[in-house]
Amino acid sequence: MSNINYRRRQFLQYTAFSALAAALPGLVLGERVLNNKPNSTFEADVEIDLIARLTEVAILPGKHTRVFQYHGNLIKGPQTALKTIPGYLGPIFSFQKGQKIRINFYNQLPDLCITHWHGLHVPQIMDGHPMYAISHGERYVYEFEIKNPAGTNWYHSHTHELTGAQVYQGLAGMIIISDDIEQKLELPSGEYDLPIIIQDRNFTHDNQLSFNLHRHDRMRGFLGNSILVNGQVNSSIPVKTRAYRLRIMNGSNARVYKLGWNDGTVITAIGTDGGLLAKPQNLPYVMLAPAERVELWIDFSGRKPGSELILQSLTYQGTHSAMERGNGSMRHGMSRMMGAMGGGFGQDEVIDIAKFQIHEQVGDSPKLPVELIPMRRLTERDVSQPGRTIPIAIGMQHMSFQLNDRTFVMQDYGESEKIPLNTIQRMKISHDSHMMGGGMHGGRGGMMGMMMSMPHPIHVHGQQFQVLSRRQSNSKKGYESVKDGFIDSGWKDTILVMPGEEVDIIKPFNDYTGLFPYHCHILEHEDMGMMRNFYVS
Repeated sequence: MSNINYRRRQFLQYTAFSALAAALPGLVLGERVLNNKPNSTFEADVEIDLIARLTEVAILPGKHTRVFQYHGNLIKGPQTALKTIPGYLGPIFSFQKGQKIRINFYNQLPDLCITHWHGLHVPQIMDGHPMYAISHGERYVYEFEIKNPAGTNWYHSHTHELTGAQVYQGLAGMIIISDDIEQKLELPSGEYDLPIIIQDRNFTHDNQLSFNLHRHDRMRGFLGNSILVNGQVNSSIPVKTRAYRLRIMNGSNARVYKLGWNDGTVITAIGTDGGLLAKPQNLPYVMLAPAERVELWIDFSGRKPGSELILQSLTYQGTHSAMERGNGSMRHGMSRMMGAMGGGFGQDEVIDIAKFQIHEQVGDSPKLPVELIPMRRLTERDVSQPGRTIPIAIGMQHMSFQLNDRTFVMQDYGESEKIPLNTIQRMKISHDSHMMGGGMHGGRGGMMGMMMSMPHPIHVHGQQFQVLSRRQSNSKKGYESVKDGFIDSGWKDTILVMPGEEVDIIKPFNDYTGLFPYHCHILEHEDMGMMRNFYVS
């Protein structure tokens, strides 16, 4: 196997369901046995077998790479529901709003595993909470209705303390949802609707994935020195002289991308995590943190066959000076990539992500709609408890990132994390880079000071949320290099919070009771305990 240092976990943390259910009346737990077989009353429109397994795939020239991979088999439903792509990533699922989905998840890995449907609005027992992780040879049956509008979501491992390693090895895939409103827009479809899953990886001399995490790597998050798109290196995509829809997902463990076109072409965004925007939005670049998605409209009309347009990650700095420089050269000609998310969140060089090569001239192309979908913007007047603001405070003590001064305990939640069902809540995500515990004064020096100056992508399970406001108290010049790349006008499930920022969000908690995690989506931070639960009742 690759250089992944697995820490075997005891099963006790996954089996205390009966005691918890007694302590928390009304909480739906202890359902693992029930979910090991289908519900006879659930009439699935689409049924898929999804197997997490060990296999070998061709990624680099020469020896095949050993990976963890989701393998899918369509049991029932339209053939378009499942599409296998080259590389090591799982199949792309395409669902319709209103469809009822059954996914029979089989774990054939040597470790515990559970799968999270990132961005989908589903019940607790279908969400992939780590307490439901199953062992080798077991099955977990997911059954849920697609309630999300049209958009781009994804699925990935969510195993406690092993999420980073398992996603790194390949346990991730894209989910595409469509609905009637989107279909009436006649956006680019078929071959003109392209998935772009971006990841960074390290390879050994014999083409194996390398994931040796020293403490420094765990603190800053893993940063690879090779860029992969859809599980493949050196991505080159042939296109025609017409408009395309790009569904871009940041599937990296920790790296944040500042996406832009190499010739300065304006970025036109038509969707975010939670689906389409109300209208297209033009930006000079887009900041895309781990787990975030953005849908772009790009029109290659007027470009000459034989030319190319390159999607890049542009240079940027954060709010403090960089902690380190030059973590090694990029494979295949990319030299000296900045590896320091800790401290500076800066990059020394432009990184090529994918090359779009214009190879055929065509005459017809759809026009960018002026309006996309009707969207109701939530405001303070919609908050169910006007006097309450739920805190999500990013902090650090004893070389450990925390949320609200606490780390993750499987079924634990605090008073501020209790949410009444069918309410809309206001939340404040705060990242005061000058506040930390452990006896540090001011947080301005040493490893802890540099780590607290990192940005953090915060993901909240359950329904999507909207952004009310951002406030930046840090006047460092580096913030200017990222501030114009945030898309806060649509529905979100993950948001990048910069050092010194306070971000107010508004989020519905409808339909489902139970425990729903919220956490940093730098996967190494999540595995170290930067995760908590909301308890909805």
